[in-house]
Amino acid sequence: MIDSHTHLFLCEKPEAELIAAAAEAGVRRMLNIGLDGETNAGAIAGAERNASVFATVGRHPNDATGFDDAAAAELVRLGGHEKVRAIGETGLDYYRDTASPDDQRRAFAAQIEVALELDLPIVIHARDSEGESTAIDEIFATLDARAAGQTVILHCFSAPRRVADAAERGWYCSFAGNVTYPSAKDLRFAAAKVPEDRILVETDAPYLSPQAMRGKRNEPANVVETAAVVAAERGVTYEQLERTVEANARALFGW
Repeated sequence: MIDSHTHLFLCEKPEAELIAAAAEAGVRRMLNIGLDGETNAGAIAGAERNASVFATVGRHPNDATGFDDAAAAELVRLGGHEKVRAIGETGLDYYRDTASPDDQRRAFAAQIEVALELDLPIVIHARDSEGESTAIDEIFATLDARAAGQTVILHCFSAPRRVADAAERGWYCSFAGNVTYPSAKDLRFAAAKVPEDRILVETDAPYLSPQAMRGKRNEPANVVETAAVVAAERGVTYEQLERTVEANARALFGW
């Protein structure tokens, strides 16, 4: 099994303990996602210490204030590291107001250019206020205009009405622990509709623990719980889904 999106540096347990527990659960590879200057370095350091860990570098939309040319140049530099396999997470978050929409748009556009320059996939964060779709609609339009044909991962996929649009564009859809929640019927329906060669699973640890672990801090080992629910929705065995997501991640991240 794989975890396509985790933040080891934010998890409660020590890194070595997290890696050991993941291995015991059968999680063979994970992508450690950078969020800003400090955590980008931490994500890379974690990847350097562990053969099973790879990294991304980016600026989360909630931390987009102050993103400038120097920040973009630093992402280009860090993105050349041998264990960095994507740019992000980046995108738009109109649920929280820690960064203005204009700052978020500027950082998002710049990170698209970094990904294009380095020919790396783009990891997308999209979050809207309840009942809204402004962020996800704008993200689709921005990527269509600026990154047509570039590899895209919609992390923590939460736009079930856009699953066909994502498939049409050949984008990857990664499902996190919220797909296991009793209220997430539309999300589980979407998980059943993603093309076989474009589906991924993740933890987004330490956030979004699966239903069986709700109330506890998430960790990479728990991705197996999410995978079991996704497999059931798709009408395949856990082992079949495991082979599918491992093959997809290998093709996507080259690990």
